[in-house]
Amino acid sequence: MTRLLALDVGEKRIGVAIADSTTGSVRALATLRRRTAGGDTRSLAALVAEQRIDELVVRTRAWAEQVLPALGRPVSWRDERLTSVAAESGLGRAPRGGAGGPPSASARNARRARIDREAAALIAQAELDARAGR
Repeated sequence: MTRLLALDVGEKRIGVAIADSTTGSVRALATLRRRTAGGDTRSLAALVAEQRIDELVVRTRAWAEQVLPALGRPVSWRDERLTSVAAESGLGRAPRGGAGGPPSASARNARRARIDREAAALIAQAELDARAGR
């Protein structure tokens, strides 16, 4: 069994999903706020230990080269282009705010965080599919 942690790394947030190669299950896990390389490393190290992660899946090489070596896990590279677009379309239209107006800032931020988590889940699923030869 291999437990994968897939990362959708954006400018402000990191979407995180977990996948299990034995069961084929994928679950959107969390959205982390981007910080310094050291801060991102500490946040991810806690998730890697807590979730007993064997391997990381990511695309963003420049960021990954700064952050991931300290985690001591193998890294697989997966093209994540358009995963955020696909995740957003899978969630449907954004809900309107009170009285039919635009959503509040907190509602917009919550939706963006959900999109990042779902994009990471799509990355994880793509990795599992590639390993299964689909």
